[in-house]
Amino acid sequence: MNAETSEELRSQLERLQERLATRQSILHFAHAAVSLIAALLFGGAAVKLFLDSARAPVLGLSATVVALGLLTYSLVRYAKGRRELAEELKRYGDLLELRRRLQLDNPSMLLPR
Repeated sequence: MNAETSEELRSQLERLQERLATRQSILHFAHAAVSLIAALLFGGAAVKLFLDSARAPVLGLSATVVALGLLTYSLVRYAKGRRELAEELKRYGDLLELRRRLQLDNPSMLLPR
């Protein structure tokens, strides 16, 4: 491996490490989890309002709409998180391959000569 190729691989390694430093999939999964919990809370409140109401429960309908909106948002963020995770795993595989090609994880290369 010549110096030019080595330098190109090292710059590519640095770019991959920078891209992997911020994991967007975690943010998507966190949003999905929080909105799912909120959707469950609003859904439970809507059920309680429907059961306790003697006439048309306007507040119960509102809580149902909010719960469905939060559930939809949760599913969308979960799907985005899955897509982002697949990309991050691909980039991580590329990073491991670059480290192998540069022999960064080879213990014998760390020994003095």
